[in-house]
Amino acid sequence: MLEYILLIPLFSALTGYFLKNYIEKNVAMFFIILGPFFSFLIGLKNFYSVCILNNTMWVEYGLWFKTSFLEVRWGLLFDSLSLTMCMTVCFISFLVHLYSFTYMALDPKNVKFIAYLSFFTFFMLVLITANNFIQLFLGWEGVGLFSYLLISFWTTRLQAVKSALKAIIINRVGDLGLLVAISLIYIYFKSVSFSVIFPLVPMVNNSGKFIKFLNYEFYPISIICFFLFVGAMAKSAQLLLHTWLPDAMEGPTPVSALIHAATMVTAGVFFNFTLFFFIWIF
Repeated sequence: MLEYILLIPLFSALTGYFLKNYIEKNVAMFFIILGPFFSFLIGLKNFYSVCILNNTMWVEYGLWFKTSFLEVRWGLLFDSLSLTMCMTVCFISFLVHLYSFTYMALDPKNVKFIAYLSFFTFFMLVLITANNFIQLFLGWEGVGLFSYLLISFWTTRLQAVKSALKAIIINRVGDLGLLVAISLIYIYFKSVSFSVIFPLVPMVNNSGKFIKFLNYEFYPISIICFFLFVGAMAKSAQLLLHTWLPDAMEGPTPVSALIHAATMVTAGVFFNFTLFFFIWIF
């Protein structure tokens, strides 16, 4: 049932967006707004079991893709951290959706805007509940894509378009760091699944293998942590990769509220907490 936390915002956004020409716009927007709210209620219903009793839930749905050297399966991870974050994201997203209902009331593309907010929320939930690095990267990129679409929503404003481009280009720097980290993780762990990687971190760290760079030797975990942190820096707008965040104000007000409050900026913080196995060894 916990998987509905992800599916309900996606379903409501798709349904409301494609039916906007056949039903009243206010009805379509209200239908989309209910998505994050129902997801929050589902998280609240399971909060005691997962967060208080600490019943971690791993759910796998089958093969995503397979190559000669890599197999990735669709799956979700619900532990106390991820479910708490899901509830926070859904609740804040619901409030932002609700505010957008009146803020964008006179905008001719208001249904499209609220649908974009729900897609943004969906990809943030994918990022939070991923049980492997490839699925996490899918949510990571989806959040970046819809942040671009939301910041540049008023396409007639040149400064808004420039700000969206600035945000997505700076975040590509962080994405490159994350890709390098995922590549190194696969090289040393032969897997991208959290359940395989986390128990092996001490063994890899004590294996005696080093990465040589400019006549210096570094532990693989140290290099992996560095590039993971570069990815988190961009999403969380840390020093050096923070300049995109003030420009996000050029988009409609609900965009900056959603990005700043509980979603994109907190993704880097959540990312570091999720990977505490690496950071603890480092």
